[in-house]
Amino acid sequence: MNRFAMPISEQIWDMKYRFKTPDGRPIDETVEDSWRRVARALAVVEHDADAWEARFFAALEDFRFLPAGRILAGAGTGRTVTLFNCFVMGTIPDSMEGIFQSLKEAALTMQQGGGIGHDFSTIRPRGAPVHGVGADASGPLSFMDVWDAMCRTIMSAGSRRGAMMATMRCDHPDIEAFIDAKRDPARLRMFNLSVLVTDAFIEAVKADAPWALTFGGRVFRTVRARELWDRIMRSTYDYAEPGVIFIDRINRLNNLAYAETISATNPCGEQPLPPYGACLLGSINLARLVRDPFTDRARIDAAELEELVARAVRMMDNVVDVSRYPLPQQAEEAHAKRRIGLGVTGLADALLMLGLRYGSQDAASQTGAWLRDIARAAYLTSAALAREKGAFPLFDRKAYLARPMVQALGEDVARAIERDGIRNALLTSIAPTGTISLLAGNVSSGIEPVFAYRYTRKVLLPDGSRAEEEVVDYAVQLYRERHGPDAELPAHFVDAQTLTPAEHVRMQAAAQEWVDSSISKTINCPEDISFEAFKDVYMQAWESGCKGCTTYRPNPVTGSVLSVESARPAEPARGEVVRIAEPLDRPEVLEGRTYKIKWPDSPHAIYITMNDIVTGGRRRPFEIFINSKNMEHYAWTVALTRMISAVFRRGGDVSFVVEELKAVFDPRGGAWIEGRYVPSILAAIGEVIERHLVEIGFIEARGTGPRGDAGARAVMVGERPAGPACPSCGQPAMQMIEGCMTCAACGYSKCA
Repeated sequence: MNRFAMPISEQIWDMKYRFKTPDGRPIDETVEDSWRRVARALAVVEHDADAWEARFFAALEDFRFLPAGRILAGAGTGRTVTLFNCFVMGTIPDSMEGIFQSLKEAALTMQQGGGIGHDFSTIRPRGAPVHGVGADASGPLSFMDVWDAMCRTIMSAGSRRGAMMATMRCDHPDIEAFIDAKRDPARLRMFNLSVLVTDAFIEAVKADAPWALTFGGRVFRTVRARELWDRIMRSTYDYAEPGVIFIDRINRLNNLAYAETISATNPCGEQPLPPYGACLLGSINLARLVRDPFTDRARIDAAELEELVARAVRMMDNVVDVSRYPLPQQAEEAHAKRRIGLGVTGLADALLMLGLRYGSQDAASQTGAWLRDIARAAYLTSAALAREKGAFPLFDRKAYLARPMVQALGEDVARAIERDGIRNALLTSIAPTGTISLLAGNVSSGIEPVFAYRYTRKVLLPDGSRAEEEVVDYAVQLYRERHGPDAELPAHFVDAQTLTPAEHVRMQAAAQEWVDSSISKTINCPEDISFEAFKDVYMQAWESGCKGCTTYRPNPVTGSVLSVESARPAEPARGEVVRIAEPLDRPEVLEGRTYKIKWPDSPHAIYITMNDIVTGGRRRPFEIFINSKNMEHYAWTVALTRMISAVFRRGGDVSFVVEELKAVFDPRGGAWIEGRYVPSILAAIGEVIERHLVEIGFIEARGTGPRGDAGARAVMVGERPAGPACPSCGQPAMQMIEGCMTCAACGYSKCA
């Protein structure tokens, strides 16, 4: 029996989660083998391991419970990997030794596949005196450049890519530079950025009051709070960053407020964590639990949901004991608090099956009811586990019982915790689930609305040819199985781009009420939304009780995410990738530009000439020449000239050349050029090529893919992705979902 609903699901399993030998020989013959492997690995700590293995397998079967990708890929393999998705690193000391010790810890964590979060507010601002050396500080953003280069290096070394989150307090003297950082399309690409917004700042914004920027007890200068807030909003409107994290609310509502202070989150924001905190994630697949879908009897059985949550909590608690940890501090933190992050996926599909329009008040009410049931079941299960195995070591009965979430869940939950304690300090979180949602049959991701009901993807066949296959949303496929392949979708089938920002916020707030950690969600906005209609979205999130907010608006800088494919064959859109088999012919005369690179350790400059050709009404790169008087560079510059020129002449999307060059790290060290750290001469050449491709209009300013039609923004049934190029499969199918760039073609995720 084939458990996969569509070919892409099987391909995701084979590429990402199927256990294989180093030479590629499958050990997991079927997805049932993968489920059995995970179930057995997580049951090993139980007294009756065989019985619990069977129960865990039943939870995994039919994709009802989806552990996070690192658990699916790593549990039971014997590999030296962590089963935790992400970590918040230790507090960065304001000293050169401490900063680079923190960098080392971050590199070791990313080497094992963990994403990381850092609060850079602890580093003194640019221009502040450095006592003892007679110099001025370079500021936190300069060190963020070093982290960025480290992440790029780890990625280029072949490890699974890990994402990073950088946070900075709203009262740090360098906050304006932090807000504006992504205006430079080549800077801090490995980071998501979020401003730590305090209650006091919100009140100052509302009152249009002055706002002091301070560090170490010293006021560096004063700004208008509303002007700073408007700067945040303008930047996120133009560049989709920074997000905001309502840090005082997070600390005030934290179950562990008596034992920790939080100042950072994991890369996608769903786990606010203390220093060395780790996020352990898993999702209940609501779409697989709906009975009698698309009828008046459609429902999720409460008893089935409760039982599934109970098994999921026990499985995730066991992960704390069986996982490896990159650093001993992370292991100590995880065992002391045993926090887990159980969430949901397939929410939007489940709502569709019940006839509810995502974003409506009825949909928000149903979402809140489901999340409350999940939270109650999770807390009651954890209390029962505490009776059996013991409470988490830092459990303080009186302090814990006073926490707002415990009080909100009802007297029976409070009585159980008072009697037995609780095994896990925090239990719920809603994480990005892009790849595992594809694995489960392309169910809607996390609590996001459906992004695209149908699209086509190109598949590379063994003979080198390409075929197209259709990828359909799980609920749409189910609806058409019942009503016919040509059935028109009901009016309540809405998508991410047709919703207002307020409707997105309503859904996030409804879920947040019953989530003790936080939520990864992106408020996708249409490209043509005015700034006036957009600028209040973060304040709406604050007023609604959210713990943070992230937006994404396609624009000439961030790139359009999806383009419309009409029902009839259309002419190729401007900027569409054209794949050709034969090299382009060289005209006798070509236009070009020459750029100069002065590398600090080289006595001679390097000159780069880029020549272009116009084909199909579009200017594109044709050849490159790299020259220098420094003979040390001669051999590799000639080789690079020939190889890159050959790639250019083959046509198609050549933007990957930029990314490959910029990911090269010189083990002898890079150099600071114009205030930025560049990890190698090759990376500098990559930046020059990127600059040229942007200037001639071949790629968007971020340099992530071929330039598309700036007006292509609407999302309709029958569309296909045409966004930035995926760094894994190369197809222009990257989408911003739950704060992560995710590929609709292969399932790659920046935060995976």
